[in-house]
Amino acid sequence: MKKISIYLIACLFLALNACKTEDDVVFVAQEAEGLAFTNNFSAEYILTPATSGNLGERFTWESADFGEQTNVSYNLMKSYASDFSDPSLINSTTGNELSITIGDMLGYAAELGLDSDPTTPQPNTGQVFVRLSASIGTNGGNEVFSEVQTLTLVLAETQVNEINCDLDQVWLVGAAVTFAGWGWETPNKVVCNGNGVYAGNINFNNEGDANFRFFTVETDWASGRNYPYYVDAGYTIDPLFEDSLDGDNNFKFLGENGLYFLQIDDINKTITMDDPQPLGDCEFDQLWIVGAGVPDAGWGWESPIQTMCDGEGVYSGFVNFSNEGDANFRFFTVETDWASGRNFPYYVDAGYTIDARFIDSEDGDNNFKFIGDTGAYFLTVDDVNKIISIE
Repeated sequence: MKKISIYLIACLFLALNACKTEDDVVFVAQEAEGLAFTNNFSAEYILTPATSGNLGERFTWESADFGEQTNVSYNLMKSYASDFSDPSLINSTTGNELSITIGDMLGYAAELGLDSDPTTPQPNTGQVFVRLSASIGTNGGNEVFSEVQTLTLVLAETQVNEINCDLDQVWLVGAAVTFAGWGWETPNKVVCNGNGVYAGNINFNNEGDANFRFFTVETDWASGRNYPYYVDAGYTIDPLFEDSLDGDNNFKFLGENGLYFLQIDDINKTITMDDPQPLGDCEFDQLWIVGAGVPDAGWGWESPIQTMCDGEGVYSGFVNFSNEGDANFRFFTVETDWASGRNFPYYVDAGYTIDARFIDSEDGDNNFKFIGDTGAYFLTVDDVNKIISIE
């Protein structure tokens, strides 16, 4: 019995000593070599707001070998200086690829001060520099870098046609102009967008007097042009308008309430109405808005709010917002298609600056929530500068 006890003690001693020896072993990672991009880069990247949702570049690489099995983190960085003196993070992953969109590149172009207008002194082309880093774990150990890669960005220059009008815009005020009324707080306007042509998307309604007038100078009642003014000048006027026969012979709107494309052609002497039309270069002709926070729409597709493309990557228009109840809403790129929705996190993740009167509703779909004062606002969604604002 005594011999067995001594034997067991000896075995236990050897086992403990073996464990201690194993714990003392240290694996030292080697420095990884040859980290490099494996994708083919374009000589230049042509950027337009209409393609902002398209893939700009997909960066790929082989796994970094640190000589041991370990988690590796990759950081894709950019800089506007070739010596990478002002680096900033684009994105991180533990995989072997990361992508950026044309919209991301348009953001870089904006930060570089590029301009697509050929009549301005600002350049339409510039360079952004990217590189990849790899490190062990989450603490950035044994960090190694790829060579710097140059991306040449080119803003497609807008075609400038000679546009001549007597005025920059014509103003609309009156009861029939839904978001204006008879006052100068929020007058609507149609802008010069062709030789002698003024155009814009205007909300009209047929309630009450349903009258309005055009004005050539903002806030100047004396600059008004009523229905007889255009009749006497020989204009053909859309049948949705007639003389209101009130004291000022204003226009009267006879159509159904809604958004219309209004055009005043001073060359051909016509005033016409049509379905809403985009007036700029955007990825979509319009964005749709549905939800409790937009009471004119609600959560349904019977009367969604249509916000038209109104510039280079810019959607804008007047919208009635309400802070009552859930006060939530969402943007959609396709009418009646719930799958095309873009909620609050979508724009946050894309790097947009969002007006403080909108927050994440934190409901099941993370919709927008309106927390401002109930009322009419002019909404702008700028996909180039990544801003959502109301005023």
